[in-house]
Amino acid sequence: MTKKHFLALQVLLLIWFFLDMIGLSVGKHYLVTQSYQEDGIFFLIYLFTVLLFVINDNIGKWLVATCVFLWGIVQFLSHEWYTFFNSGFMGTTAGKIRYFEYSLHWLKMNGRYIPDVYHTILHLLIVLVLISSIFYIKHPKKEK
Repeated sequence: MTKKHFLALQVLLLIWFFLDMIGLSVGKHYLVTQSYQEDGIFFLIYLFTVLLFVINDNIGKWLVATCVFLWGIVQFLSHEWYTFFNSGFMGTTAGKIRYFEYSLHWLKMNGRYIPDVYHTILHLLIVLVLISSIFYIKHPKKEK
């Protein structure tokens, strides 16, 4: 994997995560609420790791991989865990369903929490960046 391709995925994740900083509504529903007060520090941490990767990819690639791995674990425990086990560590399932009631969903099921559109795409991007970081670390290709 080339540095350019790896960086492109990181920037795509960064742009998607930036929507969390500004919020985006669609009619009476929202894709994501403005959450810079809750998530701003995490956005800055990820931005810092991406910038460090641009400046020094020998260190940055490891920080990006570590940051995205830890972020993925937190997201899994905050969302998918509730979907799979119908309970979790961060409040009740009913509370989670109420909190995301007006977000855009792919699918809604009574009494079951299913991550909304924003978080589903966020989680896919996190997985893509994590997989690409593993490829980049194991098989870096020089730009032509």
